[in-house]
Amino acid sequence: MVLKQGQVMSKSKGNVVDPDDMIEQFGADALRLYVMFVAPPEKEIEWIDAGLEGSFRFLARVWRLVDQVAETIGGDGIPSPGDLQLVQAEKALRRKTHETIRRVTQDLDPRVHLNTGVSGLMELVNELYAFCGRPDCSLIGGDVDRPEAVGTMVRPETIAVVKESVEALILMLSPFTPHMAEELWERLGHAGGVVAAGWPAYDENVARAEQIVVPVQVNGKVRGRITVPAATSEEDLRERALADPQVKKYLEGKTIKKVVVVNGKLVSVVTD
Repeated sequence: MVLKQGQVMSKSKGNVVDPDDMIEQFGADALRLYVMFVAPPEKEIEWIDAGLEGSFRFLARVWRLVDQVAETIGGDGIPSPGDLQLVQAEKALRRKTHETIRRVTQDLDPRVHLNTGVSGLMELVNELYAFCGRPDCSLIGGDVDRPEAVGTMVRPETIAVVKESVEALILMLSPFTPHMAEELWERLGHAGGVVAAGWPAYDENVARAEQIVVPVQVNGKVRGRITVPAATSEEDLRERALADPQVKKYLEGKTIKKVVVVNGKLVSVVTD
């Protein structure tokens, strides 16, 4: 149910937003994206024109990014990043890419949480801008208005990682913004359209974080956080949690009754 100024949109109330006016000003894709991003389908939403402007600005960011890197990453002959030796920053971007593919895939089906899927894509775009704007990357030279910086002195591994990420981004955007996705896909030198390309696949091993931050509770209150390798066992988590200086302060003079590890994401300590 769509509301405007707290009331249900209705012709009789004269508070209906004309989609033709919105499309003429912002385009059909921005309107589609905003409608799917503003809230889950089962929730009421308050129509705000500024939200539509935000969707338009986001799509403009995507367009500028792809426009800047298209000449460098477009076409064939670029190897898969899985076959290359990547530095830490490249691994981090690749991990974010596969994590986003997993997240958006699940948000579309079976969860049907379109708004959180779009949120994941926005995070990936931010990550791409941060990565491509680094001085040692120079794919966008840190400034989308500096085309002379594009593609200069870029590692082949960096190009491979950015190509994988940008192509996955476009394919994941296609259900939300089909017209723009088709244009960008063709701009990267692909024929046949995004439907023929199919949905991107994710590698669970790549998507898994190398390290995670695990909160530690003492009698229900968070008293510390420990950073551990993602594959740390429950026994090791218990030991690290009890050895953490921040946590030990709250255990002095008390008897530990039990230590519970919840799905490897939380350690709960119960004392007397």
